[in-house]
Amino acid sequence: GAVFVGSPTRAILKETVSKIRDAVEAAGRDRYSVRIYTMLTVITDETEEKAHAKHEEYKKYVSYEGALVLLSGWLGIDLSVYDPDEPLGNVKSNAIQSAVANFSKVEDDGKPWTVRDIAEWAGIGGLGPRVVGSGAQVAEELQAWVEETDVDGFNLAYAITPGSFEDVVKYVVPELQKRGAYPTEYVEGTLRHKLFGRGDRLPAEHHGSSYRLQPAAR
Repeated sequence: GAVFVGSPTRAILKETVSKIRDAVEAAGRDRYSVRIYTMLTVITDETEEKAHAKHEEYKKYVSYEGALVLLSGWLGIDLSVYDPDEPLGNVKSNAIQSAVANFSKVEDDGKPWTVRDIAEWAGIGGLGPRVVGSGAQVAEELQAWVEETDVDGFNLAYAITPGSFEDVVKYVVPELQKRGAYPTEYVEGTLRHKLFGRGDRLPAEHHGSSYRLQPAAR
């Protein structure tokens, strides 16, 4: 099966991935019998300068109110009642405190995150990390995330659609293929087989296989 997670830093993601793999192993399965994908937004172009210019252009169109609505739905609390410059630590909610704990590690300048900060961050791609750069730079960064955290891949968020995905295909995928980190063709079969390479059906050790229908005895 697949597990989708979201972590703003490599350190947090590494811990999350390790806990999931330990739990899978404790259940009697191979710790790599699940695929773990983390949320991430890529902003890329043919050069680093163009990618950063694109990022700055996107920032101009972030709707503060729209981001607040999105965040309020995710976190289960109405953030519009708070001053935009209110430190997140003053917002009383279990969900928001979890977000504070994560985002306090995104930047290390000692400045507390405010309602405005998290809204502006979430305005492009949501609460996951953001990678900005040329195709080669993004490919290198993605490989570093995989190598350092043991995650299997990325659940790509977007700044614009379909543009963000088209940019990844155009600039990043070829770089990953050069590095042998992305397939150049797919094998036949189901998505399960493409991901795990173990056939189209659930393996016997998977819990779901115990519910497989068997032909009635004659």
